[in-house]
Amino acid sequence: MNAPKGSTRRTALKRFAAAAGAAAAAPLLGPLDPARAADQASEHIGAAAWETVLDGSFASRATLEASWNYLYPWGSDHNGTARMYASSSDTNHLWLSPSGVLNIKATRITWNEGNSSKDPYLPIHYHSAAIHAKRQVLVNDTYPNWELRGQFQAPSAPGTWPAFWITGANSWPPESDILEFKGDSRNWFNTYDGSWDNTIVPVSSPGSWHEYRIWMTKTSATDVQIHYYLDGTWKAAHTGSNFVGKAMNIIINLQMEGSSGSSGPSGDTLYRAQNVYVGRTNNG
Repeated sequence: MNAPKGSTRRTALKRFAAAAGAAAAAPLLGPLDPARAADQASEHIGAAAWETVLDGSFASRATLEASWNYLYPWGSDHNGTARMYASSSDTNHLWLSPSGVLNIKATRITWNEGNSSKDPYLPIHYHSAAIHAKRQVLVNDTYPNWELRGQFQAPSAPGTWPAFWITGANSWPPESDILEFKGDSRNWFNTYDGSWDNTIVPVSSPGSWHEYRIWMTKTSATDVQIHYYLDGTWKAAHTGSNFVGKAMNIIINLQMEGSSGSSGPSGDTLYRAQNVYVGRTNNG
């Protein structure tokens, strides 16, 4: 989300933090205008120091591997029918072209490769790719505010299941899905803290570049509030109970079938990302 004309980055951050603080101070009664909430609460929000955690990591293979690991944090399999195969020596399903753009490709296989090792143990029908960031998200008193965003060209055909999300490194929940398409042109903004909170938003031409973003802020000793944005427009605020103090992995992946339906495409499926950014306030 771009700062208003003439605003500094610090001013924009102050407004974002104020919006989250105002939202947390009262129940959500219909759509919230974060800008108006910020105007009302900004005098109570200090301008904390801001630092970048992740930026520009798709400029080259070296910068990709400096900031990201291949596969899921737990390995090659998850809850769909795609198995992840990307590595430093295997660029069939993950490559950078042009500079600054991450490409992930899912390819249908024609042989029996058994079933996924993860619940619900679906048969493997595709080879695809995933990456997870080496740095993790951790909301606490030192880092109470986080921004995660990126621009994506997402597949939305039946049987395709792209995602940009954060999930607990040591436990599940927590989880926040910033981008998730399940076989049609609606993005699912999801928060899981033991039960699901879903905001489902139609997206015009998901295969074109769109920006998906969250602003997450600590609202109590245990909880956060997560604001979800599409192309700079606020869409929802969810409460994440018991998110505070729990490290979360950042993941970009192209899963297939599963919750997105079956049978999936017989040809190749492409998912692209650029300008993925992570930043936080630092009170240390």
